[in-house]
Amino acid sequence: MKKNLTTARLILCLAAVTICLAAISGVQAQTQNKTLRLAHTDWSSSVASANLIKAVLEEKPGISCKLMPMDAEKMWQSVAEGRADAMASAWLPDTHSMYYKKYKDQVVDLGPNLEGTKIGLVIPNITAGRLTAGTGIRNKPYIPLDSITGLKQHADQFNRRIIGIEPEAGITHKARKAMETYGLEEFRLQEGSEVAMMAELSHAIQHQKWIVFTGWLPHWSFARWNLKFLDDPENVFGGPGSIHTMVRKGLKKDMPEAYQVLDRFFWTPEQVGQLMLWIQEDNGLFPFEKAMRWMRTHPEEVADWIKQEKQSHRR
Repeated sequence: MKKNLTTARLILCLAAVTICLAAISGVQAQTQNKTLRLAHTDWSSSVASANLIKAVLEEKPGISCKLMPMDAEKMWQSVAEGRADAMASAWLPDTHSMYYKKYKDQVVDLGPNLEGTKIGLVIPNITAGRLTAGTGIRNKPYIPLDSITGLKQHADQFNRRIIGIEPEAGITHKARKAMETYGLEEFRLQEGSEVAMMAELSHAIQHQKWIVFTGWLPHWSFARWNLKFLDDPENVFGGPGSIHTMVRKGLKKDMPEAYQVLDRFFWTPEQVGQLMLWIQEDNGLFPFEKAMRWMRTHPEEVADWIKQEKQSHRR
């Protein structure tokens, strides 16, 4: 009888140990299989950086990454509330200043991943007809403006429109403020998508029509056409800035390897410009494949992002 009880107890102990090990294994598997939720906007630079981060995470550390496209405010809000783990598209200090003020205490700022940004009102800087006249003198651009202050005098030629992007974008808010500051009551801000804005720009340049739009650097359009920012004497759009990576609180503890890559991710305007042009070559249809191509042609940068030791090259 005692022998049977001992056997039964042994079986129960083994069963308990098995259950505990299974539970531990399940927790470990769940931790290992976590997916990083990366929020981004439809801006070309945001699409490029999000797809590149996804490519790096999935190819190197082997971390699953889900891209979550949304407008700028929802992007900030999602990271702040933990519905997204990270974003690499926080334009500071000016473009997203209102969102930073609202959510800065709810997110972790990993610092800039790109420096040298600029936003403002942009026009084509393209000559009428040939670049130079028969005398060899360079022809003047067909839109002879240098400053936002000159827009009022040419409202009819611009069809009283400023072409913009989505309503909640930081640059859209700045454009509305600029219209008030410079007395552009006759103009209306035509809000839409970046794709629609670029289509309008392409058509205007092809037919040498007057157009002013909300532009920013880095952007592939500056590599394709000769464009220029209108002077902003009242500094409504702010000066040069940077793009920061923001993550939710607790990400470093929950996903340390993904946090490490995000913390080290840093590139130049020229590098993001190259990826944006590659994406644009196929009308934006295959951004992840183009990001994989960028990875293969920039092994040193990628290797630096996935290193374990810390560096202070962007602090």
